[in-house]
Amino acid sequence: MEANKRIFDIKDRAFEFSKSIVLFVKDSSFERIFHSVFDQLVRSATSIGANITEGKAGSSKNDFLKFHIIALKSAKETEYWLKLINETILTDSEKIPELLKETDEIIRILVTIIVKSKN
Repeated sequence: MEANKRIFDIKDRAFEFSKSIVLFVKDSSFERIFHSVFDQLVRSATSIGANITEGKAGSSKNDFLKFHIIALKSAKETEYWLKLINETILTDSEKIPELLKETDEIIRILVTIIVKSKN
């Protein structure tokens, strides 16, 4: 995501990130054996925004916090799959460092939201 097009609402940003992951997987060519790795990447990445959305619609502060913690876990899992793909399958992909950078930024935002919500 380009700096001049940066989205500051975490829900919208997570949605755009999910789109980026889906399009990345759609455009990637990989052997059948790696299907489950890419499937897990899509599942974890799209789970981030889904949980943020559910948390914002929660009926209590506890719901909000719980779903943002789940979103954080999904973001960490997404980071894992991207690193695995980068080091084993698509070592020449220029897109992965960009996706990893956005994953890291989303993780940092979620940590900040969670810490501030606990206080």
